[in-house]
Amino acid sequence: MDKPMGYWLKHLDNLLESSMEQALQGVSRREWQLLNAAALDETWPLPFQGIDEAEARLAARGWLADGRLTDAGRAAHAEIAEQVGGFRRQVTEGVTQEEYQATVGVLRRMVANLDHGRGSAAGSGEDQVEKIVLP
Repeated sequence: MDKPMGYWLKHLDNLLESSMEQALQGVSRREWQLLNAAALDETWPLPFQGIDEAEARLAARGWLADGRLTDAGRAAHAEIAEQVGGFRRQVTEGVTQEEYQATVGVLRRMVANLDHGRGSAAGSGEDQVEKIVLP
């Protein structure tokens, strides 16, 4: 019997976490997610652990100040965005756009099913899934 969906989701998340830092030469997945959110001027709460630490590391690099990108941060974002594009192509190799969209759609509905009525401070899972672009 094949392993259940939860196994594959967790395994993929772990691989994304470890592989992305290698692909981005020392920038962590959380740092990229925060850097990208700042570049997009997103103000919603990021639903990840480790955001405070990532913010401190980005500020220490001079890329983020008071939650906003610095000039150096904008330059770093542009460079890293190209690397992330290559990483995403690697991750989705052999997956059609239709398969990808179907998978995201199913996951979005599953999140909404479990998150419905929880009243989380960060908003419903449906709202969060639409805003998050991963890895």
